[in-house]
Amino acid sequence: MSLSSSLLRPRPASAPPRIRAVAFDLDGLMFNTEVVFQLSGTELLRRRGKAPPPELWQQMMGRRAQEAFQAMIDLCGLNEPIPQLQVESEAIFNDLLEEHLRPMPGLMELLDLLEERQLPKAVATSSHRPYLQRLLGRFGLLERFDFTLTAEDVTHGKPHPEIYLKAAERHGVPPEEMLVLEDSENGARAAAAAGAYVIAIPHEFSHRHDFAAAKGVARSLLDPLIRDLVSPQ
Repeated sequence: MSLSSSLLRPRPASAPPRIRAVAFDLDGLMFNTEVVFQLSGTELLRRRGKAPPPELWQQMMGRRAQEAFQAMIDLCGLNEPIPQLQVESEAIFNDLLEEHLRPMPGLMELLDLLEERQLPKAVATSSHRPYLQRLLGRFGLLERFDFTLTAEDVTHGKPHPEIYLKAAERHGVPPEEMLVLEDSENGARAAAAAGAYVIAIPHEFSHRHDFAAAKGVARSLLDPLIRDLVSPQ
């Protein structure tokens, strides 16, 4: 996907802090799962004679399942309980995942670069742990992260900063010295509220999000903006 140049924010005029650790979001950032989420959500609504309103995906993206499905219920006028919708949605999602799942461009190269530069890295996601383990395990990536944080590890979901405050604490660095890579507005707001150094990497489903909270917007995980931040200073 080609992003408009007007989307790209310039590098900050002031020098960024020394980056000592990195935290990755998962869905839409490391893997193209937002494609699968939208396909499964569209099918879930089709079975109920409904079509997703344009604002649905923005409100659901980056949030925990409970909050995401509540947004669907509110926007689409559904009257079924969240657990029932979630079970059916997961079945649809799982049927589609094997066919569509791919790492996002530049992911493997960025992981190699961070390891070369000996920067610790973590995953901080609104998704649940078994799902994270399934995705990372499929590509042999579990062992490449120092730790992972999931929906089970927090009380408040994104855009609340809790998960990124915990990530910085686990990394043992001040939040401002932790680079956070996010693909959604909710995620970028969470990381910025935690005081982290946030770079947004939008994709085709989030390129219209408001990334004012981010320090910059990159074209991909291999954008020079990211490479410069993790280079020795």
